[in-house]
Amino acid sequence: MKKRVVITGLGVVAPNGVGVEAFTKALKNGTSGISFHQELKDLNFSCQIGGIPPISDQLKSQYFTDLQLRGFNSSGILYGCIAGIDAWKDAGFNVNEDSELDYDTGLIFGTGTSGVEKFREAIYKLDEGNVRRLGSTVVLQTMASGVSAYLSGMLGLGNQVTTNSSACSTGTEALLLGYDRIQNGKAKRMLVGSCSDHGPYVWGGFDAMRVMTYKHNIEPERASRPMSATASGFVPGSGSGALVLESLESALERGAKIYAEVLGGEVNSGGQRNGGTLTAPNAEAVKRCISIAIENASINTAEVDVINGHLTATAKDALEIQNWSSALNRSGKDFPFINSTKSLVGHCLAAAGAIECVASIIQLKEQFIAPSINCEDLHPEIEKLLHRDRVPQKSLTCDFDIIAKASFGFGDVNACILFKRFIA
Repeated sequence: MKKRVVITGLGVVAPNGVGVEAFTKALKNGTSGISFHQELKDLNFSCQIGGIPPISDQLKSQYFTDLQLRGFNSSGILYGCIAGIDAWKDAGFNVNEDSELDYDTGLIFGTGTSGVEKFREAIYKLDEGNVRRLGSTVVLQTMASGVSAYLSGMLGLGNQVTTNSSACSTGTEALLLGYDRIQNGKAKRMLVGSCSDHGPYVWGGFDAMRVMTYKHNIEPERASRPMSATASGFVPGSGSGALVLESLESALERGAKIYAEVLGGEVNSGGQRNGGTLTAPNAEAVKRCISIAIENASINTAEVDVINGHLTATAKDALEIQNWSSALNRSGKDFPFINSTKSLVGHCLAAAGAIECVASIIQLKEQFIAPSINCEDLHPEIEKLLHRDRVPQKSLTCDFDIIAKASFGFGDVNACILFKRFIA
C-alpha cells in the first residue's frame, strides 16, 4: 500500500519576501521583488535588474553562529539554510545541535551552482599564491551538495541526504524525489527544496545569451512579463524554497498542521529530439509529462483548477500554454486559472521550482490566486487558447481543490506535480 504524503512545513527566501508571512503578503498584493543593481550596470550588463532576497546581518545571525559565518560567502547555501530551517520549525520541530540523529527524516535539496562567490574569492587567492589562506570551508561552500551538507548537519538528519540538479526543474524534481521516498515507506519525512546563488557570476552567461530583458532597467517592477505580448526576456532572480514532506500517518500521529496533500507527479526528458534542444522544450515530452503526472495523481484533467506555470516571459510562453491546453484538452473559459510567480520574483533558476511550489501551496491553503502582473497585454497566441479572465491581474479569492505546478529546464527536462487541498 502506497503511503499518502502531505506537506507540514514551509520556508521561503524570495526577492519579494523572506519567510512565509512576508511572501504570502507579497503574493496577495502582487508585490514585485525586482530592483536595479548598479553592479550589473558597472559590468556592462544589458539587463541591469534582478531579484535578490533582502537578508540582513542580523537575520543571518539568527541561523548561523559567528564561527559558521567566518569566511562564509555563498548566497545560495545561505538562502537554502534559512528556508530549510524555517520549514523545519514550521513543521513543529526544534533545531538543536545536540538532538538525537533522526533516521526517519532525510533531505533532498537541489541547486544549479554552489558558492560561485566563494569560488571566485578562492581563485584570486590561488592566483596570488595564497593557497594556505583559502580557509577550511572552501570545499563545503563550493561543492554541489554543500547546501545539503550544511542543512543535514544543523538538523541531524539520518535518512537519505543528497543534492539534485536539473536546471530550472530542480526544485520541483526534488519534491517529487522526496515524495517517492516517503510513498514507498523508505522515510517518514523528507525536507526538500532548492536554492540559487545571485549575482553577475551566475547571471552573466544568460545576459550573454540575450535571453534576459534589457528594456526595463529604469522600471524594474514592470520588467518580468510572463504571457505578455511585450515580454522581452526573463529577469534573473535568486533565493530558496523548502518544504517538509511527511507521511499522512506520521503527521496525524503527532497532530501536525497540514498545508496540502501531494497527489503525485512526473519527471521526464525530451531528449533534445523533435524540436527539443539544450535550451528549448520538446513539446510532445512536455505534454506527456503533464498527462502522466495527472494519471499518477489519480485525477482527471477536468479536476485541475489552477496552474502555476513555468512561464518565464520568453518566446516559449505561448508554446507552454498550447502544451497545457493540448494535454488537458481544455481551452477558452474551460481552461484552468493560470499564473506565473516569476512575474513577481523573476526567474530564480534552480530555486524557481521550489519557490513556486511554496507559492502554489500558500495559494491552495489560503484559497486565493495570486496575480500575474505585467501581462495586461496578453500575448495574442495565448489569447486564442484561453479566456482573458483565466489570467488574474489582481489577487482573486477562489474556492479550489487542486493546483498543478510545472517546471521545464535547460537540457530539455520536465517536472510536473499536483497538490490537493487537505480537509481533515
